Amino acid sequence: MKLYYAPGACSIGIHVLLEEIGKPYQLEPVNLRDGAQFKPPFTAVSPKAKVPALERDDGSVLTEFPVIARWLGRQANLLPKDDEADTRAMEAMEYAVGTMHGQGFGRLFRSERFAPSASDQDAVKAAGREVVEKGFAALDKALAGKHYIGGSEFSPADTALFYVEFWAAKRLNMKLPPNVSAHYDRMMARPSVQRVIQQEGLN
Repeated sequence: MKLYYAPGACSIGIHVLLEEIGKPYQLEPVNLRDGAQFKPPFTAVSPKAKVPALERDDGSVLTEFPVIARWLGRQANLLPKDDEADTRAMEAMEYAVGTMHGQGFGRLFRSERFAPSASDQDAVKAAGREVVEKGFAALDKALAGKHYIGGSEFSPADTALFYVEFWAAKRLNMKLPPNVSAHYDRMMARPSVQRVIQQEGLN
C-alpha cells in the first residue's frame, strides 16, 4: 500500500492507522504549499486533488478519510464489535471530518475560500472557531465514560478525532474540554502516534 499524505494534514490520521495495523506501506508526500495536489502526477492518482489517498496493493485508489479508515479497519479487525458502538464511532468520525474539519477548520485555515473580500476574513474565522468549539463540546459528551470513541478499545474513528484534536492543541493552542483532552493524551501516548509524529517531522 502507498499513502499519499502531507505532514500534519488530516492524512496524519490514516498514517497513524497504518502504523497501528503494522502491514508494509509506503509514504508519498504531496506538497500542498506548492499546489502539488492540483498537478500531475498526483491528479492521476486522485483528481479530487486532496489528501489522503491510499493506493492499495492491487493498484486501485481509495479517497475520503472515513472510507479509507473504515476499509483499513476492516482489514485489521479494528472496528468495534458491538453494532451500536460501531455506529456511534462512525457518527463521530463523519462529524469530525465533515463538519469540524470541512466547515470549522476549513474556515480557520483557509478563510479566503469562504470570504468574498479580505475584510470578511475575521468574521469567517470566528464562525469557523464556533463550529470547532461546538464540535468539541459534542465529542466531549460522546466520549463521557469511555477511553475511546467506540468504547474501551481503539478503533479507526479515533484517528479522525485525533487529527482535529492535534490541530486544535498544536496549531491553534486551544484548550480542549476534559474528555476530549484525555482522549488526545491517550492517543499521543500510543507508540503508533509517536512514530508518525517523528516520521512527519512534527516534533
